[in-house]
Amino acid sequence: MTQDQASGLRMMNQPNNEKVKVIAVSGGKGGVGKTSVSINTAVALAEKGKRVLILDADLGLANVDVMLGIRAEKNLSHVLSGESELDDVIVRGPKGIGIIPATSGTQAMVELTSAQHVGLIRAFSEMKTQFDVLIVDTAAGISDMVLSFSRASQDVLIVVCDEPTSITDAYALIKILSREHGVFRFKIVANMVRSLREGMELFAKLSKVTDRFLDVALELVATVPYDENLRKSVRKQKLVTEAFPKSPATIAYHGLANKIISWSVPTQPGGHLEFFIERLVQRNDDEDQASE
Repeated sequence: MTQDQASGLRMMNQPNNEKVKVIAVSGGKGGVGKTSVSINTAVALAEKGKRVLILDADLGLANVDVMLGIRAEKNLSHVLSGESELDDVIVRGPKGIGIIPATSGTQAMVELTSAQHVGLIRAFSEMKTQFDVLIVDTAAGISDMVLSFSRASQDVLIVVCDEPTSITDAYALIKILSREHGVFRFKIVANMVRSLREGMELFAKLSKVTDRFLDVALELVATVPYDENLRKSVRKQKLVTEAFPKSPATIAYHGLANKIISWSVPTQPGGHLEFFIERLVQRNDDEDQASE
């Protein structure tokens, strides 16, 4: 896939001439609360009037729809097989957020061929569903798919918790994205921390090692506190932002959503590999002209 073939992700035009914000949420390792951050932030954005679409990019171990207690009849595997259009597999979650579900327990989805990559690109380029923010919930680790989705996005959020393995794996992800894929800016979410101070200390630990060995810029954008309401909401198969709207975690997610709304969208495509081909931009331009 060349850059020219897939240089539309950051430049998707909507009818109101606003660009789509594309955010990859990664974590380096599993168990850091990455999917919880993705979904709760999506709901917080929706409550602020944003149209949000979540792509479950953990293609072999889908969990977004499972976490929400949603039964998805179709998923990305049906799109790749040609059985369905991408718009047809979108399911709706809390506050109307859209979810593109992946499939679970399918090794073939983890090891997509080049032709399947092209099929995925074409499927996105032909989407009719309009949205303001696309949140890509990546898999854990540093697989090719995680790296591709991360470098395709405007902003990369790295979710870290205060465990040595979490910090080590986050560093490894940042290292490979910066040294091999030209991504130099990362937004950090300190998750499941006991206090704001602990979150800042966690960020300082990660910054210390990246400042020493890497040429990257890190920004702490959220500290999400350890909140017993999170466990309660999981048992109810609800989100903490739904079940406990005044809880500390919910307040943190709304703070992150406010920051995301303030982030600018580049007016020109970036230099990273991008998943959505330019036909998407051209199609929307043609539709706008036809309606004039």
